[in-house]
Amino acid sequence: MLVLLPPSEGKTAPRRGTPVDLDALSSPALNPVRAKVLDALVEVSARHDATDLLHVSPGLSDEVARNLTLRAAPAAPARAVYTGVLYGAAGLGSLTPAGRRRAQESVRIFSALWGVLTPEDVVPAYRLSGGVDLPGVGPLAALWRTELGAVLDEAASGTLVVDARSADYAAMWRPPADADWVTVRVERDVDGRRSVVSHHAKHARGVLTRHLLARRARPPRDARGLAAAAAELVGVELIGVELGAVPARGPRPLTLVVA
Repeated sequence: MLVLLPPSEGKTAPRRGTPVDLDALSSPALNPVRAKVLDALVEVSARHDATDLLHVSPGLSDEVARNLTLRAAPAAPARAVYTGVLYGAAGLGSLTPAGRRRAQESVRIFSALWGVLTPEDVVPAYRLSGGVDLPGVGPLAALWRTELGAVLDEAASGTLVVDARSADYAAMWRPPADADWVTVRVERDVDGRRSVVSHHAKHARGVLTRHLLARRARPPRDARGLAAAAAELVGVELIGVELGAVPARGPRPLTLVVA
């Protein structure tokens, strides 16, 4: 099983810790591109129009300014740096040792700066989104799309891939054709009427991630097993789970229904 997560846009900056060491990160084949994006991000963040180029509001200028010191900034495991709604629900840092091992083996966090990380990869907080066209580098999703297959295709081949990424990060890599690729959708049911949700979707995806990592049973091996595992949350966090039909192309949808 592989569980694909987006980063959280909001991050908690470590107060202490040694700076990032690219050579210590997983998927070292990505390091030349990581260094290129890192250098470009530092350069862009010093510009007067940095917030516009990075697609952030002027109110986040302090976070953009923090990008200037990324190579020297304190770093921490990704599970502690990413602290948005999804990660709050997933609670990667509070798993048992067995759950932490499962997370390290199974969870891959997509990042506009680092490409892909495991929960234990040590990185600083940064501000960079997957939809950015970064001066000196180009569109980040397209850049990483040319690189990530070499480090992810083999691990995903013939495997259940649980895709909880948002659109910008889903564009960075597509699982190989022989993967059992399932994308996690979330819908809200109010008086029998369905609607797509955003905040609740992040929470529900985090809850499912936590459940897959913390449950005592073996990880699911296919889409039906995933749906059965998700159904264990019905009556607790969900009111329903629906596994869609196998499509001619692309991922099979798993819909988590929330109240």
